[in-house]
Amino acid sequence: MFIIKNRKIFYIFSAILILVSILSLSIWHLEVGIDFKGGSVIQIGYVDSKPETAIIQKNISELAQTISLGSYVLQAVGDTDYSIKSRLVSDKERQQIENAFSNNGANKIEVKKVNSIGPLIGKEAAQKAIISIILVILCIVLFITFVFRKVSKPVSSWKYGLMAIVALAHDVIIPMGVFSILGHYLGYEVDTLFVTALLVVLGFSIHDTIVVYDRIRENLNISNKENDRKSFEIIVGESVRQTFVRSINTSMTTILALIVLYFLGAAATKHFALALIIGVAVGTYSSIFIASALLVTIEKFKKA
Repeated sequence: MFIIKNRKIFYIFSAILILVSILSLSIWHLEVGIDFKGGSVIQIGYVDSKPETAIIQKNISELAQTISLGSYVLQAVGDTDYSIKSRLVSDKERQQIENAFSNNGANKIEVKKVNSIGPLIGKEAAQKAIISIILVILCIVLFITFVFRKVSKPVSSWKYGLMAIVALAHDVIIPMGVFSILGHYLGYEVDTLFVTALLVVLGFSIHDTIVVYDRIRENLNISNKENDRKSFEIIVGESVRQTFVRSINTSMTTILALIVLYFLGAAATKHFALALIIGVAVGTYSSIFIASALLVTIEKFKKA
């Protein structure tokens, strides 16, 4: 009952997180990768020995000024590889970039990947990403409304779906806000893997929420059969308490695995793992502290 009785505290905490996230997104936006804005990715590996990182950075920086490369992202990939993400480059510019990596031929390199995405394809990818998230949320609402169709008192079934959507919006906005801040200060970019992470978070979060909602439904049926006249607030509080340990344990095992992936996995999956860590943590929080508490709030609002 502690969670439900003190729900206003958790509402305020979530409201602060959402407000900061929205402000960050409004001011700094998201740093989108070439998946969405178009550009080139070149990954090279050193066959024998590689020059010092400072030399590579100096060569690329000087070349960027010469060919007006604009903003770019230079990353180490593993022990022997480097990748650079930039605007679309011509074949001549690509050869110059490769030459900069090879330190003017002093180090033998192997070109491992060259990808180019036009701005139109990037725009189409961004539109499809938004549509995917909207469709997933719509399907979730319809599913919850159908599953809880026999629950009409004291809160209608469609309101379960509505409160779940509020919680899901909470779970999407906060990770986006965090990546907006990380993008501004550390240059973190979002790509199709980030969208995939958000979709996974939506699925994980709604799973937790449905578990709690299903326990509420069961306890409502038991209360009606036994005619024990428990208030809806007490029933929701008991349902949250009964599922609390299960939700925390499931989330912690998932987060621990993702932390290992973040620190020991490939560089290409680090941002993906980080987005999942944030999303799973926020999703678990919303399922326990927000989604169910909102049912009590809407029920009391209905009585007022």
